Amino acid sequence: MKYPNEVQSEVFDKLITDCGKTEIGVKYGIEEGISVRAFRERMPLHTYDDLKPYVDRLKRGEQNIIWPGTVNWFAKSSGTTNDRSKFIPVSKEALEDCHYKAGKDLLAVFNHNHPDNNIYNGKSLVLGGSSQINEFRKDSYYGDLSAIIINNLPFWVEFRRVPERQIALMEKWEDKIDVMARSVMNEDVTNIAGVPSWTLVLLRKVLEFSGKNNISEVWPNLELYLHGGVNFEPYENQFAQLIDLPAMQYYQTYNASEGFFGIQEGSGADDMLLMLDYGIFYEFIEIDHSEEEQPDTILLEEVRCGVHYEMVITTNGGLWRYRLGDTVMFTSTSPYKIRVTGRTKHFINAFGEELIIDNAEKAISETMKVCNCSIADYTAGPVYMGPSSHGAHEWLIEFQTQPESIELFTKVLDGELRKLNSDYDAKRTGNLTLGMPVVKSMPSKTFYNWLKIKDKLGGQHKMPRLSNHRKLIEEILEMTKEVLVK
Repeated sequence: MKYPNEVQSEVFDKLITDCGKTEIGVKYGIEEGISVRAFRERMPLHTYDDLKPYVDRLKRGEQNIIWPGTVNWFAKSSGTTNDRSKFIPVSKEALEDCHYKAGKDLLAVFNHNHPDNNIYNGKSLVLGGSSQINEFRKDSYYGDLSAIIINNLPFWVEFRRVPERQIALMEKWEDKIDVMARSVMNEDVTNIAGVPSWTLVLLRKVLEFSGKNNISEVWPNLELYLHGGVNFEPYENQFAQLIDLPAMQYYQTYNASEGFFGIQEGSGADDMLLMLDYGIFYEFIEIDHSEEEQPDTILLEEVRCGVHYEMVITTNGGLWRYRLGDTVMFTSTSPYKIRVTGRTKHFINAFGEELIIDNAEKAISETMKVCNCSIADYTAGPVYMGPSSHGAHEWLIEFQTQPESIELFTKVLDGELRKLNSDYDAKRTGNLTLGMPVVKSMPSKTFYNWLKIKDKLGGQHKMPRLSNHRKLIEEILEMTKEVLVK
């Protein structure tokens, strides 16, 4: 926090030394002692598809390709347009100096803010994904990042974690959630970590099996929930209803298969401290230039508050000038704090409205408050203009608690979007190009069933919020139609 640019300079120098020992470093003339400017001139920006040929060789057992030393672990995450899944290399350094270091920092921050906590007197409940043997080699493994972390945890962490590893790494999510709920409901859980949507599934299953009405009756000493992966606002009320504990604290994190980037510094804060000493060197692309193949980047010292940036990372896992696909906005530059605003590919801009996830999440959150309802999940996409009809946004929403009126919900949602996004407001003015949103209330478990069909249950998988096409909307509507017919 005190010397951010100096810290980033040290990280850069160490990464460059390591890069010079790799095939990709030799290819692009990356040598110890080169400047940041020279590095940016020589090393191109990479997407996953650009790095995939190197990753495929790593999976087959070749080494020193993009990172010096042996890489045996690969974090499986949602894919690209060309592949169903991405396999992100996870080096020993990435585990120890990034992910595990972040875990220690999280605990340090929480202890600093809440010195009288009792989380060490009980157990840590971690929702992990599955881990499988890589089809290419017997000594190579892939799985959700959470599974890789659980598989490699030091003994002093494993001693306090539940459920047991065999359960935590079960592959079939539907079986795992039942077994997990039964195995942890009689433990003294004091802290939980996991993606909000799947954590809610587990909590409700725990209540079902235990016969209790509130999690406070099951785990009276629960104090901390560490969440990440999606915006917490749409889920906040549901957690508050399920966990009636006055000491309960919620802390946000920003981690991905590619690295750990942010930690909420203060209790109740809605932004996160950008973590600068985890072996990750940052660059940023102004969002207006994100469609370019090789856009100019700016460094940390050049960022401005209130501007949306695409993140570019160079990591101790061998990702060199990697376009992460996430967009962030700085809320402070002293110290550097960020808020995640979306994905470069998750937006709606069919009519020039440039609706991003940050707009959608805030609008949904305010609409729920006004209409006194809660939402389990949702997705939205465009309705294209016809010869005699306006365009619109179609929202498929699975309500946890239904609003009294879908018409009122739609009207409030539209109003909130207009407040948040001037381009959307302009397109809505006079219904010139964009009509009122079309909101459809979906049956229970609609999105769960879609994720199940796509083999994306549990772990870090989550529903795409916004799409700039109708493929996802049509798939879900067709699936729902088939279910209703049956």
